[in-house]
Amino acid sequence: MKIEIVEAVTKKQQRDFVEFPLKLYRDCPYFVPPLYGDEMKMFRKDFVYADTCEIVHFLAYKDGVLSGRIQGILQKAANEKNHEKRVRFNRFDAVDDPEVAKALFDAVENWGRSLHMDTICGPLGFSDLEREGLLIEGFDRLSTFEEQYNYEYYGSLIENLGYQKEVDWNESLLTPPEDPKDREKLRELSNFIMKRYHLHLGEAKNVNDFLRRYADGIFELLDVAYDGLYGTVPFTDGMKKLMIDNFRLIIDLKHVAAILDENERIVCFGVCFPSIAEAVRESQGHLYPAALVRLLRAIKKPEVIDLGLVAVSPEFANRGISSIVSAELLRMLEEPGIRYAETNLNLEENYPIQNQWKRFGREIHKRRRAYVKKL
Repeated sequence: MKIEIVEAVTKKQQRDFVEFPLKLYRDCPYFVPPLYGDEMKMFRKDFVYADTCEIVHFLAYKDGVLSGRIQGILQKAANEKNHEKRVRFNRFDAVDDPEVAKALFDAVENWGRSLHMDTICGPLGFSDLEREGLLIEGFDRLSTFEEQYNYEYYGSLIENLGYQKEVDWNESLLTPPEDPKDREKLRELSNFIMKRYHLHLGEAKNVNDFLRRYADGIFELLDVAYDGLYGTVPFTDGMKKLMIDNFRLIIDLKHVAAILDENERIVCFGVCFPSIAEAVRESQGHLYPAALVRLLRAIKKPEVIDLGLVAVSPEFANRGISSIVSAELLRMLEEPGIRYAETNLNLEENYPIQNQWKRFGREIHKRRRAYVKKL
């Protein structure tokens, strides 16, 4: 038996890197791939994170057969922000073979040491806008488009190499409160908070008008509100453009809430996306004509909405403004055809967001973990 580690530098190797999980999870009904074209952008010189990151991609061959992959990321902006010397691992996928896993992690750990880093953590992407965390509960649930699925054996492969828990996230399914009186109380509380602090909802004619009016304020709010959260990095101009481009493609103003103060400053923001998981899963991440039709149908008439970003200005964090976000989410959940909302990742120790979901019917159905190890 021979295991060979190869850095993915040729076009074929890069395609193999992106396509490996598509083959590994071909028969898995819960795996939702990222868009193939988006993954291939990682290898371009003008990649949006190229200015803040150094990146490496390794492939593992066992007896000549491709058996695993892993990505290493030196996120320089995060290290500078947190005064750390960390390298991240991400996009780890492998067959259930401890020796393959060890060879892959040895490669990325040695790469980190060569850059004079002293710690490795992950799975973490280039920023928290990417997929992150290893699934440790909820293996029988369909992944959202925004997060990565993995087989149950991944945890053992990683932990047996000396990695330990650093943080956990949970994900929840949310439905409206069953009692109509609870719904009305939430709406009344939201109206009271709005009047008390002279707040109002931002308005716009369409998505482009919304972005023109509020994009700068949203990014300022996100940088402040997310500053202390695990894995976050400051927004660059490239990240802002990427996010705005994605917004234009997928959001509906019915699923956006921008709350402004009397000076027209955004103090709270929340956005949900139509779930496109089933549409993307069927096409394996490719956007050929039939896949585009399914995607557009999912966007225009969603049955499930995925919670994207929720941010509250620190000065309003303890003033009950979360009730406004909850009331807006309730409005979205009461739309015809919507079955439930899915939260994506919430840090288990982010108590404000955990408490916010107690207002709804809630099922915590998935958990994810980020690991850490000293080099």
